[in-house]
Amino acid sequence: MIKAIIFDFGQTLVDSADGFRSAEKIAKEKIFSHLFPYKNEGLWQTFLTEYRLIRKNYHAKSNFSRFAIWQAVYDWFNRRSDSKKLVQMETEYWELVKSMTTPFPETINVLEKLTKKYRLGIITNTQGQKTSGNHRIALFPTIEKFFETIIIAGESGLPPKPDPQPFLLCLEKMNIKSSEAIYVGDDFEKDICGAADSGLHPVWIKHRLVKRSWPEPKNNTDVTVITTLEDLLEINDNGFK
Repeated sequence: MIKAIIFDFGQTLVDSADGFRSAEKIAKEKIFSHLFPYKNEGLWQTFLTEYRLIRKNYHAKSNFSRFAIWQAVYDWFNRRSDSKKLVQMETEYWELVKSMTTPFPETINVLEKLTKKYRLGIITNTQGQKTSGNHRIALFPTIEKFFETIIIAGESGLPPKPDPQPFLLCLEKMNIKSSEAIYVGDDFEKDICGAADSGLHPVWIKHRLVKRSWPEPKNNTDVTVITTLEDLLEINDNGFK
């Protein structure tokens, strides 16, 4: 019997896609102009290729520190970075993402309905910014109020998703079994595989308003896919109808 629904935060309850695109564009242009101050446009594609590869490798290790990623880019091009400027860039990066983050249109309405029947929780990975304060979820009290348990994985010694520990900790705090919980997230490896490996029922949200290329699963994982949070209202005591 399903007793709880646990969510990821970004791209699941809120849309930060435009914010990330804008922040990434600004960061890449600043770093490129510093690495190649004479506007060597011929190196732009080389820079982008290496930047994206480094970012992909860090994300694969669940390391989301922009400071660390940018430092690695400088190291790759054998250039010395200014740590203070990178810290400031990272702060500006997240401020822009926060300012351009909005709940999906249906989020509040769906949570209001779900909370009448299910207990709600959140497991989200840290932003990876050492100098930051609260996770950006704190900026959305109208969302935060629905959740009895919020786990920020990757902080205070807790490993980030897809490690089982954040999922198991959330279950422990909510005092429920893994078989009694559904986990909803947008990232296949971190959310869907992480939840499945921890015994939860995974639901992959590929929100219709998010413009991105969704990955093809490398295995034959049987997972429910939804394109709006409203689909969760079709859940019954044993899962989806």
